[in-house]
Amino acid sequence: MAEVDALREAGLPAIRPEPSAPDAPSPLPAAAPGDEKVMTLVDHLTELRNRIVVVIVAVAIGSALGFWLASRIISFLKAPLATDKPLVFTGLGDAFFINLKIALVFGVIVTMPIILYELWAFISPGLTPQERRLARPWVPLALAFFVLGVVVAYLVLPYASAFLLSFQSPDLEALITAEAYFGFVSMLFLVFGLAMEFPIVLVLLSKVGIVSSKALAGRRRQALLVIAIVAAVATPGGDPISPVILGVTMYALYELSIWLVRVTGR
Repeated sequence: MAEVDALREAGLPAIRPEPSAPDAPSPLPAAAPGDEKVMTLVDHLTELRNRIVVVIVAVAIGSALGFWLASRIISFLKAPLATDKPLVFTGLGDAFFINLKIALVFGVIVTMPIILYELWAFISPGLTPQERRLARPWVPLALAFFVLGVVVAYLVLPYASAFLLSFQSPDLEALITAEAYFGFVSMLFLVFGLAMEFPIVLVLLSKVGIVSSKALAGRRRQALLVIAIVAAVATPGGDPISPVILGVTMYALYELSIWLVRVTGR
């Protein structure tokens, strides 16, 4: 205080000490990392359970409808077969289980939009906005391409079955069981349906920088060889028609993929 009075008498302004800042309030204790992690995991598992329940209920309803329409579906799938003879079964309960399998496959197919929507709704919150924007248009396209592949397989089926049955002779007569035929049809549909997803996979790979249109165009020969091997191995039945049509379709899709990747700027 004496120094302050001396400065005042000398005509100089006194420098007053600044008041000390009040103590900052202590931050609230942070939540334990383990508690937040457990809650997040529980929330994800609960959401996953709910979406699986929705899918199961939808497939069950579609399968019930398929079981009611099973006889019509069987007639529709048998129509491309190049024979008027009925399909046979050897076990007492085979007819029931064949109807059940057809109903289940029908239920999965008709509820595929619901399945894809529930899958997308579950995984999309974990994606960045840019990833969601890039992937969203390809979800319905994946369904459309799969349906297109099944349609192509159905159109191929009469020619494939006619070729295979052309080897009958007086000493070799076909006795086609329902289980073997519908297994052949299911595999053919599945192979063609998955093959149609070919361009979508390549476009998505280009989005993340793994492939480019220039790289795809420069590997046409290798791609043609791989497509020929896959078409020969994947198609059931052993007829030459299915692999040829599948191979031509896959190569056309490969060229379509190059164009799509180039259009997207890759």
